[in-house]
Order: sequence, then C-alpha cells, then structure tokens
Amino acid sequence: MQANYHTHTVRCHHAEGTEREYIEQAIARKLETLGFSDHSPQVFDGGYVSGKRMLPEQLEEYVATLQSLREEYAGRIEILIGLEAEYYPKYFGRLMDLIRPYHLDYLLLGQHYLGNEEEGLPPCPRPTEDEGRLERYVRQVTEGMETGAFSCVVHPDILNYTGDRKINRKWYEKLCVRAKELGIPLEMNMLGFATNRNYPNSDFFRIVCDVGNKVVLGCDAHAPSRVADPSEIERCMAFLKACGIQETSNRMKLVPPTR
Repeated sequence: MQANYHTHTVRCHHAEGTEREYIEQAIARKLETLGFSDHSPQVFDGGYVSGKRMLPEQLEEYVATLQSLREEYAGRIEILIGLEAEYYPKYFGRLMDLIRPYHLDYLLLGQHYLGNEEEGLPPCPRPTEDEGRLERYVRQVTEGMETGAFSCVVHPDILNYTGDRKINRKWYEKLCVRAKELGIPLEMNMLGFATNRNYPNSDFFRIVCDVGNKVVLGCDAHAPSRVADPSEIERCMAFLKACGIQETSNRMKLVPPTR
C-alpha cells in the first residue's frame, strides 16, 4: 500500500490519536503518501450543529497543523490535506465558499445522509427495503460527482438496501457507470470491512467488476493503528478477488476542489 487518502482526526468527535501518531504509523508501514480527510465543517441553517464533523471555526487550525507537519516530514512522507464531505444540495455552495481560502488538495465524497443532514432522515447505513431511498442515494451521489469537486467516492455502497437484489443492481449499476464515465474511483472501505459493517458489500463490488471501475483501498482510519494494517490489506484484497476484481490502486488523480 503506497498511499492512503482517508484519514481522520479528533476534530470529528469520533476518532482518536494525534496527527503525528498517524504520520509515524504511516511511515512505519512504508506508506509514501498520507492524506488527511477529516469530516468537513458545515454551516447549517436554524442553529443545527452536527456532532460528527469538525466545527467551521476548527478548519483554519486543522489546515495549519497539517501544513506544519507537512514541512516537518518533507522527504520522509508526502502529507496531503483534504476533507471528506457530503454533497448536500442546499449547502454545497456554502461549503465551497468556506473551504476556498485554504486551497485543499482534494475532497472525498462520503454520503452518510440523504437530502440535507439536519432534515432528520435516517442515516444511510440503516437497513431499508425502500427502493426510493436507494434511488435517492444514487441520484444524490451522482449529482455530487458531477460537480467536479470530488476526487473519489468513499464507501460508495453505504446505503444499506435489503430488498430485491435486482433492484439493488439496477440502481448501484447506474452509480458505477456514471463514476466510470467521470473517471472517479470508488473506494473499498477497509474500516467497514474490519468492523463487519454493511459495507463493503460483495454484490456491489461484483457490479464494480462488471462495469470496470477503478477501485482504491481506503483505511478510513479513525485511530493510528488502522493506518495500512497489513492483515487488513491482505483480507481486503482477498475479498475483492472473490468479487472478480484483480487490480486495485492506491494512487489516484487528485482534483483541487475549488479550482
């Protein structure tokens, strides 16, 4: 594993460890590139404050901390500065305005909620047999990809559809085809695999195999120990191979989100 672009910090309220600990672990496990992509801040209407992302006032310190560490570790490892963000139609322009002054290296599209977060809809990992929720997820992620702001879709199979497998294939195939047309890779989420979540899903990655999407491994590290764990990498590769996917990459083209 040469690179990991999916790394969190304590600012999201559900991760642990210092940035330096993540970097030292990455060096010890021979990574050449470590990208930090903590959950993006977002200014919501009505006073709503998310408990699962950094606050807007933390963004400047987040970037400054990583810029300092990037200089300190130059020549030992490449440090990239990004964010994992939802595509919330109502707030996307506001997010771009917020991050534009910081000249981030990339954004990851990680859609945990449908619509806009404060609307109170069930989060995507909650099981559903409602085709409408699956359709809405695919359309929202597709619209997010089409903004041109995102370098990768992480845990793209997070919508936990438990209904008819033909319906599951119909909608997820649309997502995969559009991602391929746009040249956006799809992540095989190592955290979900290691903790037995509903993703990664073997049916989804068989669709990925059939469509021919580019697949990247993402640690989704919320603790330093989860950075490029060799046993997890080996098991994830075996999972993908069982789905028919013979090649993965941990290098991807990064798109500056506010170019």
